[in-house]
Amino acid sequence: MYPQIITYLLVLIKYQDQMIRTLLTLLLGKSVFEKSTEKPVNKPYRKLQVDHLPIVEIPEKLDFNQLLAEHLESKGKPLKPVKRRSGKPIPSSIQCPKCGAPSSYLYANNGDKGQYQCKVCSCLFSEKNRYLKEAIFKCPHCMKSLEKIKERTDFNVWKCRHNHCSYYQKKIKAMTSKEKKQFKEDPHDFKVRYIFREFTLDFKPLSKQSPQKPKVDLSRLYVSPHTLGLILTYHVNYGLSARKTAALMKDIHGVSISHQSILNYENSVALWLKPYVDHYPYELSDQFCGDETYIRVNGRWHYLFFFFDAVKKVILSYPVSPNRDTTAAIQAIDEVLLKMKKIPEDLTFIVDGNPIYLLAQHFFSQHHISFDIKQVIGLTNEDEVSREFRPLKQIIERLNRTFKGNYRSTHGFGSEQGSVSYVTLFVAYFNFLRPHSALEGKVPVIIKDLEKLPNMPAKWTKLIELSQQWVIDQSQTA
Repeated sequence: MYPQIITYLLVLIKYQDQMIRTLLTLLLGKSVFEKSTEKPVNKPYRKLQVDHLPIVEIPEKLDFNQLLAEHLESKGKPLKPVKRRSGKPIPSSIQCPKCGAPSSYLYANNGDKGQYQCKVCSCLFSEKNRYLKEAIFKCPHCMKSLEKIKERTDFNVWKCRHNHCSYYQKKIKAMTSKEKKQFKEDPHDFKVRYIFREFTLDFKPLSKQSPQKPKVDLSRLYVSPHTLGLILTYHVNYGLSARKTAALMKDIHGVSISHQSILNYENSVALWLKPYVDHYPYELSDQFCGDETYIRVNGRWHYLFFFFDAVKKVILSYPVSPNRDTTAAIQAIDEVLLKMKKIPEDLTFIVDGNPIYLLAQHFFSQHHISFDIKQVIGLTNEDEVSREFRPLKQIIERLNRTFKGNYRSTHGFGSEQGSVSYVTLFVAYFNFLRPHSALEGKVPVIIKDLEKLPNMPAKWTKLIELSQQWVIDQSQTA
């Protein structure tokens, strides 16, 4: 009896398996149980190319009342509205985009197809595009107007569509016969048209992140300044988590303190230190490199953008962003530019192959701030730029590893506020307190008031005092 039941169950299971496979195939459109015979497509992305800025023309804005008065003075008679013999009247909502003349002075230039001409200023326009543009972008190679083809979050994309453009003709002639054949099959693989990206971001410069108002007032701490210095030394210098720092304070120093109090102290100290770190008058070199690294914030990946003086070993920029986009790259570079007394003519940033830095360069060019971007791509030196600037790229990667060594024990941050606070403290430690082997054991930024102090907790306490005094002085002079 039992063998018969087992045989029956096996047949039933096999039947159910076939039914499941059939249903999944019907739902998904293909079988998920058969091994795919298709080979993965290994198709590299087209590298981003940023063209020169276009020719910008500002259209002239006229006043139709003034034009009518001038016509009356010169001709001795007023300019009468259009006398319509047939056809539909032009809607009163349509006006001339150039002089503002009402619909009574407009001709239906091509019947009822939506093109009009102003009798007052002779402006020709269409119903769909009856608003005068603030600026007209023209291709610098053929002087033809550019066409808007895309609208992104932070910028609009304009393209030159003219086949007789010298830029287009040069790109086509430079192709090999194989490339021309491929271009006919898939033209999107090649960049043959002039393209301009018009950024819609406000240049103020961009607002910077700052820790929020602290939960703890440093003037009302229950612990002594030396104890606060000890906490920062363990938590920031040695990269211990808040919980381990609390346990160490209890086990070694006999100070009972919660890990949440340590996080509150961290945010309070960062609030005072950030203005001091950001506005300190650094003595800079002419070698700057930048890179981004991952950090975990509230269970999601965020990006920390470091820009670094490779000679002075000073961190100049450190914004945290939820997105690895052009806006974050612009903000990171902007923070570096603000620390320069004068932007040098040969300013160059060494970065990786991420195209957001080229777009950031294009953004600043539109605001008359020029610098060069050198991209070190990949892990091998396959081009001259990578061979020349690889050492600078390795320096910024070493900085990322140093930060990760301190950050790793935190297992990420519970909020963006916590991430900004911790990164601020790390930068303050790196710039003002951490000896660097490449500087013969000296700190990158030497402050005489800190040099004479005997230990690290005392230096942290003094650094907080200096930053508080700086903030007070700035508020009094404001």
